[in-house]
Amino acid sequence: MTERHFSPMDRLLSRVDSALRTLTPGSARAERQPPNADPQPEAPLNPSERRHVTGLMRINHTGEVCAQALYQGQALTAKLPEVREKMEHAAAEEIDHLAWCEQRLGELGSHTSVFNPLFYGMSFGMGAAAGLISDRISLGFVAATEQLVERHLDDHLNQLPEEDIKSRAILEQMREDEIEHGHAALEAGGTVFPPPVMQAMVLLSKVMTKATYKA
Repeated sequence: MTERHFSPMDRLLSRVDSALRTLTPGSARAERQPPNADPQPEAPLNPSERRHVTGLMRINHTGEVCAQALYQGQALTAKLPEVREKMEHAAAEEIDHLAWCEQRLGELGSHTSVFNPLFYGMSFGMGAAAGLISDRISLGFVAATEQLVERHLDDHLNQLPEEDIKSRAILEQMREDEIEHGHAALEAGGTVFPPPVMQAMVLLSKVMTKATYKA
């Protein structure tokens, strides 16, 4: 069978389609069932706990929106076909996380962040820029991002009420997947970023978390 080659315009239109599906509520479809998906009563959270859990899950959902944008931007400008395929494969796996977080927010009676389009655009631009520099930098950016996400998830897991089994199961599975993605990026030749770059990424992540916690 002849392999189909996509033109730059084909790839650009594909990224636009991915952006619309990522940012439109209810569009993300998970291939895997949410962790701990068996029907069970909602955790008896008091109003303060529910607000806090909702804020944490909204942050995690926006983080997955950013991950989609990052991978799509990198796939658009990746120089080697195999690197482009890795980015597209990682983006497909992250859709599960996106759908799980959105579903959990619905169960908590809340909504995704109004800032998602802004953060999607910023992340897409950073991903595309990294890909233009080199594939090693692009892969290194993935590894560095996944390290930050792992830290966020560890922190959120520590903050969740013990009774909230549903949210905990989702975050634990997300953490496992993110660690795997980070290791895969380094093994594929990703550059290990120096501390100043990591510190700048931490500052950007703090802006995102503060903005999306309540909105």
